[in-house]
Order: sequence, then structure tokens, then C-alpha cells
Amino acid sequence: MVTALTTSPEEAADRLRRGGLVAFPTETVYGLGADAFQPDAVRRIFDAKGRPADNPLIVHLHRRGQIQRVAADVPPSAQRLFDVFAPGPLTLILPKHDGLPSVVTAGLETVGVRLPRLPLAQSFLEACATPVPAPSANQSGRPSPTSWEAVEHDLGGRVDCILQGGRTDTGVESTVVDCTTDPVAVLRPGAVAVEAIRRVLGAVQEAPPDEEAAPRSPGTRHRHYAPTAQVRLVDTPSNASPGARHAYVGLEAPSRPNAFGAVYVEEDIEAYAHDLFHVLRACDEKEIEIIYAQSVSSEGLGRALNDRLRRAAAR
Repeated sequence: MVTALTTSPEEAADRLRRGGLVAFPTETVYGLGADAFQPDAVRRIFDAKGRPADNPLIVHLHRRGQIQRVAADVPPSAQRLFDVFAPGPLTLILPKHDGLPSVVTAGLETVGVRLPRLPLAQSFLEACATPVPAPSANQSGRPSPTSWEAVEHDLGGRVDCILQGGRTDTGVESTVVDCTTDPVAVLRPGAVAVEAIRRVLGAVQEAPPDEEAAPRSPGTRHRHYAPTAQVRLVDTPSNASPGARHAYVGLEAPSRPNAFGAVYVEEDIEAYAHDLFHVLRACDEKEIEIIYAQSVSSEGLGRALNDRLRRAAAR
């Protein structure tokens, strides 16, 4: 298969409506989408990524009026979160509509729903005129793609079309909140801070950080977002061992940066989160064997960043 490259959301949407797989940018990472109501096309997502069939997909919508096509109910907690954070990097778990093909939800009776805020994603989804389930557009388990080039590297020849945008804004996936529980539960930390959700709703549960805790959310497998290189977490750069095939990424510079094969010092947590997946992929291109990654304070976006670092380091 030849993967078409385009900057036209209308062209990409036309391919999706005809049963194709289309990778498209959002404000978080690039997603790999299909028409939610073409089950054979949705199954191709799992095949293209090598994704386990029991891992549910997040459905992307252009407008809130489409929610009724995929969800049976929108609880008051979800309404309030949509009012504040949508469109944006927030996924809400809702009761599934009976008419939504079960392949989208991996057989679950719940569905994850998100309204991206990136203008190019909105234009694409509007042109699709159908709900679009879309996991990250990468090989399963690899670092999520934050550029169309990363998508082409992983999935070129396996998907019909890539909608070309720039580097994604946030670089960390959406926060996933289960609104079928009382109080709601954060299943995956992401670009919307847990503290911000608490300010809106008050009581919020947090799922324990293990692979069995949140089967209703993507991105909670124990080993995820992993480069070929081994990732080791360090509190300070002094705990990173220099080497020609070693790399370092963090907020503080190591004392001997020239002794590493690559060093990435980030200005702040936002920049670190934005660059993380790009850095992990860049290290693979440099044939780095060990990446020392500095953990950060688990507040705000730091919670999501530490989650991705921990999963990338899992063996």
C-alpha cells in the first residue's frame, strides 16, 4: 500500500469515509482514525498498529451534538467537564450507545469520547461527518507520534493517508476521566491536570498506577511509550552514567554533558512533556542504548509526564 500524504483535511476525510485509515494531528499527538460505523475499517486500526484487540479506542468528535451517536447518556459530571475543557485534551468515559460497533470499545459497555481543539483536527473531523475512533498513530507500545514524519516512520505503507500538520502542541495524550463512577475517576493522567478537574467537580478518584487498574482506558498497559533504547529514571543528573551510547533528558544539565551521546535539557515541565516522545524517537535514530530520564514533581502536568516516563522505563 502507498500511503498518501496531504495537507487537505477534505482529501483526508474523503479517504476515511471510503473506508480508509487516516492519521491526523491533534493538539496532543497524532491519531489513527477510521469511520466508527465501518467495523472492518476500525479492525484495520488494530492490524496496522499491532494493537491488542482488548484495548479500547477513543472516539473523536467535531461537536458535542455528535455525542448522542456514540454514548447512551452524558452524566452531569461529564456535562460540567465538557463545559469547561471541551474542545481540548480531555477524554470522558461514558455509557456506550447500543448502535456503536463493539470493536470500537473492545467489547466494553463504555466509550471514551473527546473533542480535539486543534483547528486542523476540527476541520478534518467536520469534513468526516462521522465519529472517528483513533488511538495514537504509532506501532503499539512505541512512543506516541508528535509529527507526521514519526507516523510515516511507524506506519508508512500500512495506512491510507497521513494528514500533515506540524509538531503537536502538548506532546502528552489526553487525560482520561471515567464519568460512569461516583465520584469520577482519572484513569490516565494527561494534558488536563487532575487539580484542574478537582476544581470543577470537587471529589475525584485516581486509579492506581498498574496495568490492571484501568481496563476502560487506553495507554494504561504497564509497558507503553517505549523506545528501542532502555529508559532509566533518575532523580538528579548526577545519577546518570555518561557514555557514548548513553543519553540524558531532564530539567537540569549533567555535569559532563559532552560525555553523553546526546543531552536534552528542557526549560520547564511543559517543554519536557512537549518534547518527550520526540526525544525518545531521536535517541533511537542515534542508536542510543540507555536513556537517563529525570523524573519531575508530580503536580499538574508533571503527573502525566512521570506516568509516561515510568511506562517507557517498564520492562
